[in-house]
Amino acid sequence: MTPAASFLTFLPFIQSRRRSPETSSPSSRARVFSDQIKPPESELERELSRSRAAIRRAVAGPGWRNISDAFPLPRVYRNAAAFHASYIEMEKRFKVYVYEEGEAPLVHTGPCKNIYTTEGRFISEMEMLRPSSNGRYGAIRTNNPDRAHAFFLPFSIVQLVRYIYTQNSHDHTTLRRFVADYIDVVASNHPYWNRSAGADHFMLSCHDWGPHVSQANSNLYGNSIRALCNANKSEGFRPGKDVSIPEINLVTGDMPLQVLSHPMPTKSSPRPLLAFFAGGLHGPIRPVLLHHWKNIDPDIEVHEYLPPGSDDYFSYMRRSRFCLCPSGYEVASPRVVEAIYSNCIPVIISEGYVLPFADVLQWEEFSLSLSVHDIPRMKEILMAIPEEKVRQLRIGIKAVHHHFVLNHPPKRFDVFHMILHSIWLRRLNVKIDIQEQGS
Repeated sequence: MTPAASFLTFLPFIQSRRRSPETSSPSSRARVFSDQIKPPESELERELSRSRAAIRRAVAGPGWRNISDAFPLPRVYRNAAAFHASYIEMEKRFKVYVYEEGEAPLVHTGPCKNIYTTEGRFISEMEMLRPSSNGRYGAIRTNNPDRAHAFFLPFSIVQLVRYIYTQNSHDHTTLRRFVADYIDVVASNHPYWNRSAGADHFMLSCHDWGPHVSQANSNLYGNSIRALCNANKSEGFRPGKDVSIPEINLVTGDMPLQVLSHPMPTKSSPRPLLAFFAGGLHGPIRPVLLHHWKNIDPDIEVHEYLPPGSDDYFSYMRRSRFCLCPSGYEVASPRVVEAIYSNCIPVIISEGYVLPFADVLQWEEFSLSLSVHDIPRMKEILMAIPEEKVRQLRIGIKAVHHHFVLNHPPKRFDVFHMILHSIWLRRLNVKIDIQEQGS
């Protein structure tokens, strides 16, 4: 298979994305991109068509391998040439309008510490981006909505839970009502939501309840791009439409020192532990893991809580060859990113989890996946992996490390821009016809 075919088979803007009749606006529609469907295009859609064509040319052309400066290890990407071309097109063309409706602390801000860091930092960085006044080149954010390819709904589910949820009520009604009302306000103040039935809009959430609260509006749930940490296919996450984002836990709000230094293991600095996990006993998978491996084998450190007086959490990770990342109540876990920070091979133990940035990253090149049924045989499986394979996986971790780092201000190819790129790909997947039917 040629690189072009590989890329075009996988990228979301080629995958089928259909909308049900009940979520279609009566006077407008969003169409799946197709060579067979050619409605009259707006200038915005012509720009996106040019981007699609540029990506195909870059992949199919003779120079598709000439990307070593940007991606020295192409094997960690599904198609490095496609990703590079798409990223360049995003930098050149992609424009996002951030709605101004709403007030802090529910909108325009979010938590920049703790397990919800990704949500707060993304909202904050979008708010701080300097808009491009003419909406054309030089900045992703625009203050001219007529020039925007996508529209950001900057409410924070975490802030809603903190300020308007009745604690221990298990009632999401107030959260859903706020989101529904916010979209109603946006739709009444601007034409953009109704013309696409929300298909060119996106929200972002790292709260476990994000997917459920998004059901407050049928178009938000069914049409809009939902960037979620809790990317669970069994809970309605759709990889061709929605975006899986990494869960990052910054306790102090700053990147840990492990991010700044991630030396490759050497013969003089071996990793004595085969595998490590420490975490709360919740969800269906972790009890199985602790039942089989807690205090069972000296090569495998599995704990609910680290023993008093023992090394700190990151020290265990940096002493381990494999870092176990079992899902808890929800599929996402900050341990995946923490393992990458520690240059420890992530072992994903989950069901239905769509891994972050899987639209471009080849996770098999820097992580392992085990099923729950593999847990009793986990040591046998991990011990059977050849040393050369382990070495190559660690090299892969080093190559993708920068894609999971939060920078302020953001830097090219970091987690902020990787999230935007995933949203950009989903926007390429939709063709918006802003002409009224019958006109």
